[in-house]
Parts: sequence; structure tokens; C-alpha cells
Amino acid sequence: MNAAALVDTNVLVYRFDPRFPAKQRRATDVLRRGIEDGSARLPHQAIIEFVAATTMKAGPGTPLLPPDEARREAEELLACFPVLWPDERLLRTALRGAAAYGLPWFDAHLWAFAERYSIGLLLSEDFEDGRLYGSVRVVNPFSGLSAR
Repeated sequence: MNAAALVDTNVLVYRFDPRFPAKQRRATDVLRRGIEDGSARLPHQAIIEFVAATTMKAGPGTPLLPPDEARREAEELLACFPVLWPDERLLRTALRGAAAYGLPWFDAHLWAFAERYSIGLLLSEDFEDGRLYGSVRVVNPFSGLSAR
């Protein structure tokens, strides 16, 4: 089994976003590998954000997923991946991380899951690629892909 990696919401959402086919393929590959080798972990926050992001209208268009399908996919995520839950220690870590690294609250909260559960790798496009935050290194799984 590979080292554990925390998966950010953007990886989950890109899997269903046909506007970015290269990112969609990469997200699908990352998640498939994470299931196959047991390395991927999801914070409960990512599942909540996934449902919100995929059911929200993207500009004048339609949502990426209808609400019932987004909820069904959330159930699949719960079944396929180990899900990490917050506790007081995690919230305190997020507060310290927001102050120490100047992270926006939801990014600090996400990072705190990795720090709290000793997961050394965070897969996200929302942080500085390659940067070490505490004991957590961020890797942008979409780095090097074209915008489309």
C-alpha cells in the first residue's frame, strides 16, 4: 500500500466536470488509484463541499449533477474511501494553521485533517504546489495539465 494521501474537494468535483476534460481524466485516475491501493482518505468536509459544488449552477448553465445524483455519489464516496471526521484537536489545529500559514479558513480546516491524522500528503490545487505546511506536503495533481 502506498502512503496515505488526503484528497481535496477539487479532485472529487473535477471527476464530474466535462468543461475540463484533462482534469476530469486525472481526477478519475487519482481516485481510482486511491481506491485500488488504499491510499486515499477523504475528510468529511470534502464530501459536504462536493455536494454543494456539484449541485450549484455554474454560471448560466446547469449544475454538474442533479441533487439526487450528487447525494448518491456522496454515498458512494462514503462507501469507497476511509472518511476522516473532525474533533476538537482538529479544530484547534485548523485555527493555528490559519494563523501560522495565512490560509483561508476552509483551506486551514482541510490541511488540519492531514496534520491531525498524520497524513503527509495533501492532493489539492488550492495550495502552493510542493510546499510543506507543518508535516504535510501539498501536491497539485493537476499540475502541468492544460486549462482544457
